[in-house]
Amino acid sequence: MVRRAVVSLAVQFFANGFVYATLVARLPAIRDRVGISVGLLGLVLTIGSLSALLSSFFTGPVIRRFGSRRVVVGGGLLYVAALPCIGFSTTPVMLIAALVGLMFFDVFIDTAMNLQGSVVSARRHHPVMSRLHGLWSLGTVLGALVAAQLAGFAVPVPIHYTAVAAALAGALLVVMPGLLPVDEPHPRQARRERRSGRWRVPRSAVALGLASALAVTVDVATGEWAAFRLSDDLGASAGVAAAAFAAYTVGMTAGRFGGDAAAARMGGAVLVRIGAAVAACGLATAALIPDRHAALVGFLLVGLGTSVFSPQLADAAARAPGPPGSGFTVLFVGHRTAALLVPALIGTAANTSTLNVGAAMALVGLPAVIGLMLVAGTTIRGRTA
Repeated sequence: MVRRAVVSLAVQFFANGFVYATLVARLPAIRDRVGISVGLLGLVLTIGSLSALLSSFFTGPVIRRFGSRRVVVGGGLLYVAALPCIGFSTTPVMLIAALVGLMFFDVFIDTAMNLQGSVVSARRHHPVMSRLHGLWSLGTVLGALVAAQLAGFAVPVPIHYTAVAAALAGALLVVMPGLLPVDEPHPRQARRERRSGRWRVPRSAVALGLASALAVTVDVATGEWAAFRLSDDLGASAGVAAAAFAAYTVGMTAGRFGGDAAAARMGGAVLVRIGAAVAACGLATAALIPDRHAALVGFLLVGLGTSVFSPQLADAAARAPGPPGSGFTVLFVGHRTAALLVPALIGTAANTSTLNVGAAMALVGLPAVIGLMLVAGTTIRGRTA
């Protein structure tokens, strides 16, 4: 059962990453089809992000009512079904409605599949949480490559999105019966409960949300602004600027596929601190050294360092005392809040006469990564296997 569950979860993580990349890679074509400006598109995406923040407050009760397996299956099908709706949108209202649906259900799926992933990982001799997140990263890479190829062949967005939705929905229906059928207490929760006779209240639930917000701050401050650092600050061509984000993604994917072994050996808290130190060195290199090659190496290091953040925080949320999904409410509130605020902070700072993009990245990202090192011990405990 555990092996089948790992396969099913692997497909779901990969599918989520593939859908995300499919959406992002063809946003310019969607903008042109709907006939809106870049500024209005940003507003539309912000509304979608607000819906994701709102859904964070409902994930726990919904999972407790229907179970994580049903939420993964039902939410996954609704998630991929939103893609054709986005593709066929011709007005801002249609696009907003479709994006709100996609980003709303994304939070439910993230919570349910991470809950199952953490339980399955704890039942195995070797953990798999980091590799599951690595499959999400791999899905984004392959989804972006497929989207680039189809865009190059001038395949219309509605056809592209409908084909992807049909393929992923079929795959999910085939493998989803392998998921864990019943939500049981996390193995680590059960052991704590047997020792103490009650659920142990964590030091502070705020620490988990804070750690999530700090991790997302580092992620957004580097990944989403990497191309701007090379193009705006260092005068690189569009191809070289795009390579900055590619370097970040490669580091992220490689780190996640090796993160389980490292977590089993040294423990999650130590691994996050080491990852934060690597990310800090990479961010300082990429943001402050005025050299293109140094920037590319720096973004690779940032991706490698930040690769361990999400798997360990998701595992900590799944193991949080309380009903299933309760830890993820705090986790995703911190995550979505930071995702809304950080782009505005960096954009405002970089728009001043005294700071460039790199300086703004460092000003926002370096304090966040240092803060994450400080709160890692409170949030993440023990080993993942």
